[in-house]
Amino acid sequence: MTFVVQRSSQLRATLLLLLVAASPATAQVTLAEYQQRRAALASQLPEGVFVARGGEEPVEDYRSFFQSPGFFYLTGYREPGAALLMHKQGTAVQWFLFVQERNPSVEVWSGRRYGPERAGRATGLSALPASRFRPTLDSLLRTTSRLTALVDLAEGGDTLNRDDRFLEELRRDFPNLEIAGANAIVDRMRGTKSAAELDLISRAAYISALAHREAARAIRPGASEFEVQAALEATFRRHGADRPAYASIVGSGPNSTVLHYNRNDCFMESGELLLIDAAASYGGYAADITRTFPVSGRFSPEQRAIYEVVRAAQARVERLLRPGTPFRALNDTARAVLAEGLARIGLIDSASATYECSTGRQRQCSQLSLFYMHGLGHGIGLVVHDPEQAYYPPGTLGPGSAFTIEPGLYVRDNLLDIVPDTPANASFRARLARLLPRYANIGVRIEDDYIVTNEGVRWISCAVPREPDEVEVLVRGDNARSSAPERLADWYKTLIVEPSEARPGTPAPPRCPPLPRN
Repeated sequence: MTFVVQRSSQLRATLLLLLVAASPATAQVTLAEYQQRRAALASQLPEGVFVARGGEEPVEDYRSFFQSPGFFYLTGYREPGAALLMHKQGTAVQWFLFVQERNPSVEVWSGRRYGPERAGRATGLSALPASRFRPTLDSLLRTTSRLTALVDLAEGGDTLNRDDRFLEELRRDFPNLEIAGANAIVDRMRGTKSAAELDLISRAAYISALAHREAARAIRPGASEFEVQAALEATFRRHGADRPAYASIVGSGPNSTVLHYNRNDCFMESGELLLIDAAASYGGYAADITRTFPVSGRFSPEQRAIYEVVRAAQARVERLLRPGTPFRALNDTARAVLAEGLARIGLIDSASATYECSTGRQRQCSQLSLFYMHGLGHGIGLVVHDPEQAYYPPGTLGPGSAFTIEPGLYVRDNLLDIVPDTPANASFRARLARLLPRYANIGVRIEDDYIVTNEGVRWISCAVPREPDEVEVLVRGDNARSSAPERLADWYKTLIVEPSEARPGTPAPPRCPPLPRN
């Protein structure tokens, strides 16, 4: 049975405001925590030299700079053109941070730099001018043949920040150099979040949820997707978020069935759905929330049927969330609920039904895969698809986990072009031809964020409704307008100081209702 929060939207909004805790939360990773991360990394590395290069300043149109996540994780240092170097001999470990020097003639264009002296105070590291990085590294590499590098990698595995060119230069200059990667070690460390990181993710989720509420007020037939995007991203920044955590997805009608649609340039029509997958990065930490709204303010019977199947899958998974739960079991549970629901609607033959998806080799594929083609969720943190401890043996959730649950169903209007026209598929194709006129262009995804503390699993994205009746009320606008606590932007004051000067925390985000249990 689907878990329904038995509250009106107005009561939910009032409750959220009352739940803004008076108890302080960290909202800042401390200098000591960065030092502990570096010490933990050093203990896992062999003797020799370790290098991590920070991001480079964008050269196009003075775009905003955001630090490379791995480098930021180890240093907390936000300026471009920096590098981190460690030399390990036996138990002796030395760390050095190389940063751009002060230069008043340049700073008039791009702002005041930290410079080595201030950078050293802010990070607790021995800070030197960036011009000394390569001479220092070369000197150390003449005494050792081992280098371990933390490479700035895109999600697909490509190197960013020209790290590949940097390593090739080192191989050329030091032919006997053994180069190993530290990414797997650092990723595993990043998979378990500290209390401060969980707090920052919770704040990102709360700001993101408020943005979804504001976006819902911009939804109406004839309005554009980009107007909704503007409402989202304005709310992010108004509350002190750094930026969107990823390209905002605002897809109406057929665009709701495209997983990573982000052109956001169409106009909404009456009777369509609008799928919004968008969230903020706050203090460098990402949230990830998706909601699906009826443009006209009410779901059609077919839209509601699909929506309720997706929500049922999410609710069933939530009942299983607890420390020690294998993530694979959650994914299997969601797939089973989605398949059962589609079979009940009639879009697939049965929960286990297949179709002939390759005419050459008569390969069989799940009918469900035509409507649900992604995983159940992922880690969140310094990037929106962040390492998560459940990805590593034993593959279970534990304290320090931060992740999403995002089941979805997507009924594309070209399904008959995807299912091969073969004798084995004849009855399935006939079924689709009969039902597609009613269900085509219905794309539904519901995504929420969760963290695991020593107290258990917490749902942190509840400030935007997800039950179908409440979603309709929010779009129609006949609910009391919810608002953030006064001066929510004051949270940002704890982020603009150096870790070595950290101030007392600000009130924590509101707590969501406890998750249901079996």
